[in-house]
Amino acid sequence: MKRQVELDNAVAAELAGTQDAVLRTLEGHLDCDVFLRGNVLTLEGDDTAVESGVQVVRELSDLIAQGHEIAPGTIEAVQGALDQRESPARILEDVVWRHRSTKVAPKTVNQKRYVDSIRRNTITFGVGPAGTGKTFLAVAMAAAALSRREVNRIILTRPAVEAGERLGFLPGDLMAKVDPYLRPLFDALHDMIDPERVSTYLDRGVIEVAPLAFMRGRTLNDSFIILDEAQNTSPEQMKMFLTRLGFNSKMVVTGDVTQIDLPSDQQSGLVAVGEVLDEVEGIEFIRFGGEDVVRHKLVQRIVAAYADHQQRLAPELRPADRRRA
Repeated sequence: MKRQVELDNAVAAELAGTQDAVLRTLEGHLDCDVFLRGNVLTLEGDDTAVESGVQVVRELSDLIAQGHEIAPGTIEAVQGALDQRESPARILEDVVWRHRSTKVAPKTVNQKRYVDSIRRNTITFGVGPAGTGKTFLAVAMAAAALSRREVNRIILTRPAVEAGERLGFLPGDLMAKVDPYLRPLFDALHDMIDPERVSTYLDRGVIEVAPLAFMRGRTLNDSFIILDEAQNTSPEQMKMFLTRLGFNSKMVVTGDVTQIDLPSDQQSGLVAVGEVLDEVEGIEFIRFGGEDVVRHKLVQRIVAAYADHQQRLAPELRPADRRRA
């Protein structure tokens, strides 16, 4: 089957992109050949593939007309949304944070469900492989909540497993001790907020970045609290953290149960909490998969390969049915 679609000149230019990068990505996602001559796009292949391709092109054209910049990753987001019968525009237009030239919005259906869950629930768990945007989106939501004065402070924490929580034995002051373990959170913060303002917020206590051990005995009111790398908590630490919740606060817990660094005889708090709190009102679990990886395409393949290998070795460790999430 051969199908031609006439495009606006602006749409054709955007789809062509730099050195046809977007067009080549489009062809890589579709099971048909794609050619662009002038403002006429031609798709060739079997009937089903061509019809699917035309739908993707129309969605991309609508997004461009609405002012979206189209990058190779946008095509993947559009294709994934259409595969799950979701509106690509509804996902990509949900901008959760803007800062200078940075615009943060979901790129997959599950990422959209994740940010909606954070808005709707007091506690949200984001569980899935590396590169699915769990921490980045959570920090963006926290920055947005702080800017709207919905909370008075942001608290970012993660277990310092490599240091065994015995940070006193490391050289330097507190920030020097914890920097290697909390650096990913700092990086996400600096993507959202000017570094000078981050420093000011840290000095004033508006933003706090600390190891999980420093949460014990506290009640956290009017706060947006993010626990990262939660797969490296013990069940006792997880309970301790969750019971720090105060009034007018939100918690987001992120982790990847395939990257547990605890001793083999110690249960992960992130694994245990899914069994304990799965049916509790006000708490929602969003489970990401390899299709939600938004880093380099090779990362998605690595995640899939490891998942296949793990399932061959231990079928009982397969992820729970994500329809329950």
